[in-house]
Amino acid sequence: MEIGTKIKKLRELKNFTQEHVANSLSMTPSGYGKIERNETEVSYHKLEKIAEVLGIKVEDIINFNESMVFNVMHNQTGNGYVVNHISTSENEKSLYELIIAQQKDEIEHLRKVIEKLQDR
Repeated sequence: MEIGTKIKKLRELKNFTQEHVANSLSMTPSGYGKIERNETEVSYHKLEKIAEVLGIKVEDIINFNESMVFNVMHNQTGNGYVVNHISTSENEKSLYELIIAQQKDEIEHLRKVIEKLQDR
């Protein structure tokens, strides 16, 4: 599942409109819609902002898959959700953890590259 599709499903689970999320991100609804339709690349920085608007972690977006069941609920801090893994094996979990670790390493490397370029 592509990242835009994951974002869309998570947004819908929160009962947020595209307009609400777009406004929260200071984007046009059509620009935000391109993200959900996978018509544009999503930077990690933008992904962080989207996760913040949705009230979740970036990892929740990255790790979302259709084998998860979400129970939308209302708690004391607002809308939230509980994730019940139906069929996530230990091997699958280890693979996700490895991918996340690699992505974090890549992000850190890219941040250092950007800092070096900014210092020039």
